[in-house]
Amino acid sequence: MRFIVQGLCLNYTTEELKEKINDLKKRLDVTVVAHFYQRDEVFEMGDITGDSLELAKKTMADDAEYVVFCGVAFMGQSVKVLSPEKRVLMPKLACCAMARMIDSMYYDDAVKAMEEQGIAKENILPITYINSNADVKAKVGKMGGMVCTSSNAKMIIEKALEEGKKILFVPDRCLGQNIAHMMGLKSAVIGEDEDLASADIICYNGFCSVHQLFSVDDVAFYRKKYPGIKIAVHPECDPSVCAVADFVGSTSQLIKYIADLDPEQKVAVGTEFNLVNRLRKKNTYVLSSTKPECPTMNETTLEDLYLTLKSIEDGEPINEIFIDEETRKWAKVALDRMLAL
Repeated sequence: MRFIVQGLCLNYTTEELKEKINDLKKRLDVTVVAHFYQRDEVFEMGDITGDSLELAKKTMADDAEYVVFCGVAFMGQSVKVLSPEKRVLMPKLACCAMARMIDSMYYDDAVKAMEEQGIAKENILPITYINSNADVKAKVGKMGGMVCTSSNAKMIIEKALEEGKKILFVPDRCLGQNIAHMMGLKSAVIGEDEDLASADIICYNGFCSVHQLFSVDDVAFYRKKYPGIKIAVHPECDPSVCAVADFVGSTSQLIKYIADLDPEQKVAVGTEFNLVNRLRKKNTYVLSSTKPECPTMNETTLEDLYLTLKSIEDGEPINEIFIDEETRKWAKVALDRMLAL
């Protein structure tokens, strides 16, 4: 494959582009960060790799002036919130579809829906999944709430319930419902369930379009075709799918679970294709009849990464993340509450 780098009139092969990227990385005060769901060729360029929270925490400890974040917008924002002194650039300003399902106005509407059912605002404790933009994290921080990830959501909710308040969980209804089921609690979804007041966890009606691709029928198909197969899924999957899986866990937890399996043990995995494709080359299947590839995660290309690094060298950085101080302050409060636990 060859890339025509726009505006530079250069023609590079994939390997030539990788060489140029590596050369720029050596000469610039920059760290390239890549999420697990990135294309293989982009993921390979990462100095720091991992899931969303892992990347933000590792980047905090990194001393490079520039962070080039290969992922989606809320992830770059999290780095900027936690490390405001860093200059955070994104090769592609891609936005997670789930994060786009809620903004500060929709958040206010969710709180209002609870109030209309007799739940006083002071009795609401909000928790936002890290897959949300900084404005939503800031709203949550102001209301005394905190951020969670798919790996620590159960622990965060357990801690939150100690305050004796109703949990407003945004934006992923599936993660909220799955954690509620795991804990033996009652959940309700705003806009779907009429009775919110009797629920312990009240979920905003957002979801991950990729993880919605997996179905109970897919599980049944693999169990019939490969007797004894293990089914491992992400908690962003529909509760009906999680209920019939052998293992439910975050991205990092899925990686560990599958790495610990006997190499001969077959496993079908319900999460993003690029990650599944890298897990094991043998006895690992994607739990879907279609390719569960995140369109926004796959927007970032080697060409984008090269152009971003080149813009730093040229003294005109592109796609830099900026967050106003008021939003950053309260979003950091919500993130810090999680990190403190």
